[in-house]
Amino acid sequence: MSQPSGWQPDWNVLTKTCPSRTSLARIANKWTAMVVIVLSRGRLRFGDIRTAVDGISGKVLTETLRDLERDGLVKRHVYAEMPPRVEYELTALGHTLHAPLQALGNWAEEHIAEVLKAREAYDAGR
Repeated sequence: MSQPSGWQPDWNVLTKTCPSRTSLARIANKWTAMVVIVLSRGRLRFGDIRTAVDGISGKVLTETLRDLERDGLVKRHVYAEMPPRVEYELTALGHTLHAPLQALGNWAEEHIAEVLKAREAYDAGR
């Protein structure tokens, strides 16, 4: 039976078979969040992203950028120059993620003292 034109399924991230779970897993990844926040500044080269995201390995950054490109969140620009130049930027869809991920980053920075205090209390009680 065919679906009516414009019909959309009821996606539910809490359902184990829902494909939206893969998107949630991708954007909940710490490296994804940091790369999206950095790319919100504009088009950047690989080395600039790696410098801005302290601690990310080249391998993990490559994988993260590929995953984001596959999901339509990042666009890769290759320039026919010698040496070759590659730049990355957020797509329109990628830009929609910036505000929520930046809010999470801000929350982490604003509440880290409370989190550290809670961890210390928890660990002392064990």
